[in-house]
Amino acid sequence: IRLIDLSYPIEHEMTVYPGDSKVSLEQSHNFVDDGYSNHQLTINMHAGTHIDGPMHLLPIETYISDQPLEQFIGIGAILDVAGESEIDYKDSYEQLVPERCILLLHTGYGAYYGEERYYAQHPSLTEQFAQFLIRKQVKMIGLDMPSPDHYPYAIHTQLFKHHIFIAENLTNLEQLLHTSNFTVIALPLRIKADSSIARIIAQVHE
Repeated sequence: IRLIDLSYPIEHEMTVYPGDSKVSLEQSHNFVDDGYSNHQLTINMHAGTHIDGPMHLLPIETYISDQPLEQFIGIGAILDVAGESEIDYKDSYEQLVPERCILLLHTGYGAYYGEERYYAQHPSLTEQFAQFLIRKQVKMIGLDMPSPDHYPYAIHTQLFKHHIFIAENLTNLEQLLHTSNFTVIALPLRIKADSSIARIIAQVHE
């Protein structure tokens, strides 16, 4: 078994979605002066690698910590959609995407992480592709970009209504492109919030 980390590190003043509050990660105590070390983190739940839960854009009061753990672990599948400005449905995806999986999309946009175009010019999923995900009862869609769509976030809302979670700002997806047998473990914090920062990994069965 091989483990691949699909998460970005959490760092002080790391890149965030335009308009979101900055991340603060500071050492509040150090061993030399205080006899122990400690750090303090101030972060919004949509910074870095994170999972969007339905409460993010639906008028519900179900925190991500209320969701069953089974939602966040599943058989993995990946589609290589690099270079596509619009991610649309293709007949070939029927055989590549099993039901109830966690589907990852390699768009190649992770190469621009932190740049303005990463947030402003990333591809969007089409309505037909979203319907495909719904029909396949996908547990979660994972992306190497900040969002599956742009304002007014209709795809977000549609997926949430069908209990499909969205993992954003993934990295290292290219390491999975020629892998057919892997599990995705995408655990949010047990936090009473709409969404959560997350450590997301792929467990490759070789």
